Amino acid sequence: MQHFEPKEAYEFLQANPEAVFIDVRSEMEYMFVGHPRGSILIPWVDGPDWEINPLFVAHVRKAASVNRPIVLICRSGRRSADAGLALENAGLKDIYNVTHGFEGDLDDSHHRNSHNGWRFDGLPWAQT
Repeated sequence: MQHFEPKEAYEFLQANPEAVFIDVRSEMEYMFVGHPRGSILIPWVDGPDWEINPLFVAHVRKAASVNRPIVLICRSGRRSADAGLALENAGLKDIYNVTHGFEGDLDDSHHRNSHNGWRFDGLPWAQT
C-alpha cells in the first residue's frame, strides 16, 4: 500500500479517472461531517454494532471491478490504512491510503481540521 498526502491523492485521482475513491468512514460521518467529492461510501466499521464490515472486501471488489486503483480515505488515515491492509491480504493490488484523512490529525486542543487533512487543504468536498 502506498500513502498519499491529501493533495497528492487529489492529483492522483485527477490523473487517473479510472481509480475508485472509497470513503471507509461510517454512514453518519459521511452524511453529517461531509465527504470528498467523487468518493463512494463503503464503511470499514459502522453502527449499530461498530464491528468490521464482513462484506467490506466484497463491496470493494465490486466497486473496483477489474484492476482499478483503489484510493481509501477515513477521518484521519488510520481506519483506511487498516482497511487497505485487509484488501491487500485479500489479494487486491494498487491500494492507496490518504494520510491525515478527511478531517486531519488532532491538534494540541484535541480539534481536527486545524493543520492537515482533505478539508484543511481546501480540496473539494460536499455534505449530504
